[in-house]
Amino acid sequence: MNTLPVIIVFGLLMSAIALTGSLTVLLKESTLKKLILPMVAFSSGSLIGGALFHMLPAAIEHMGNTVVLFVWVAFGFLMFMILEHVLHWHHCHRATSEHKKPLGYLILIADGVHNFLGGLAIGALFIVDFKLGLSAWLAAAAHEVPQELGDFGILLHSGWKKSSALIFNLLSGLTFLVGGLVAYFLSFTIEISFLVPFAAGNFLYIGAADLVPEFKAPADRKKSYLYILCWTLGLGLLLAIRLLNGQGHAH
Repeated sequence: MNTLPVIIVFGLLMSAIALTGSLTVLLKESTLKKLILPMVAFSSGSLIGGALFHMLPAAIEHMGNTVVLFVWVAFGFLMFMILEHVLHWHHCHRATSEHKKPLGYLILIADGVHNFLGGLAIGALFIVDFKLGLSAWLAAAAHEVPQELGDFGILLHSGWKKSSALIFNLLSGLTFLVGGLVAYFLSFTIEISFLVPFAAGNFLYIGAADLVPEFKAPADRKKSYLYILCWTLGLGLLLAIRLLNGQGHAH
């Protein structure tokens, strides 16, 4: 199977998700508050499910159950920790004016780097196995929707024009496609299976360290139960996809 068209199509689709940020101008802020955190909880569960049920089993199948594999997982985790600390990248998923005015360009640069690394990893997954890449793409897409809603709302509250915020968000999203293309052309010269556990580390960091703090321990206990349910649904969806794909083995 020629994976180049696949990488291009899914890269463009992921970039197009940036357009969902425009929904912030159509929805009331109170409605966004109700929607975003349950979506964040769902995406957290799906990212962690993608790492545990898809990427790690595929990585073990391709690389063996070795220390080197888990070094790459740790390195993937570390890379996103560095990204967060160095570029001050943290996805605020509230899209309200209650937060400090951020540096808009810094948000976009950080998201661009984040999207590039995501595209690099998921592009590699498509090359290793289409089903593996698709499941990872779905988990990442579930994460991108609340992220884009949050980022777009923050840019508007920072004084950006709607058109500028949308265009720059879209350009930032296109780095996902660039990452996928880099992975594709690298695959002709080097073995890129190490990017599978690297991607697992990325997903684990974003799902656990970056997203869980956004919705944990709310003052309203009913909301807490809702977030746990959404997280479990995200995790369960990725488990179901694996089971439906014949235990998720890569070929």
